[in-house]
Amino acid sequence: MKLELPAGPFQAYLFDCDGTIADSMPLHYVAWKQALGEQGCDFPEDLFYAWGGMPVHKIISTLNERQGLSMDVEAVAVRKENLYYEFLPRLTAVPEVLEVIETSYGCVPFAVVSGSTRESVTASLRSLHLLDKFDTLVCAGDYQRSKPHPEGFLLAAERLGVAPENCLVFEDTAMGIEAATAARMASVKVLQPWERKQKI
Repeated sequence: MKLELPAGPFQAYLFDCDGTIADSMPLHYVAWKQALGEQGCDFPEDLFYAWGGMPVHKIISTLNERQGLSMDVEAVAVRKENLYYEFLPRLTAVPEVLEVIETSYGCVPFAVVSGSTRESVTASLRSLHLLDKFDTLVCAGDYQRSKPHPEGFLLAAERLGVAPENCLVFEDTAMGIEAATAARMASVKVLQPWERKQKI
């Protein structure tokens, strides 16, 4: 299934990582369920997908507030990341996004804009043999305000030396699309895993 791109020309492509380049959201969810379950914390799957793009530490802090828990944010974050790394051999790329990367590589610069840690993004891209295709990675810790705020996308555009209105964003979450729109960037919505299954 091919992605329909808006009319260009665009001078840069900005990609979210988890759920957009890497079909990693199911693996991340398994890691979350195990790490949080060890703490007696529930994390429904629909909420996990609704919070796509939210930084790891913010997810844990918000769950603490909502469920009256006092999980050690840093310890749970490390545990979740380590579990995800264990699952990396099972990681695959989202086919229609991989096709865009392969056909457009070398024509325009690429950036990743992610709410995940740099270590997690780097590990995912390296596992997929795609890390060397990206000119810059903008990850959690590089910016203050997470999606749906446009800061991450604007930082990526600045690093690439491209005006925001000349960037095309690839995103799988509503928060990501909202952030792209706030940055005055055109965007392409990548289907979530269950949406792709329904299209088959």
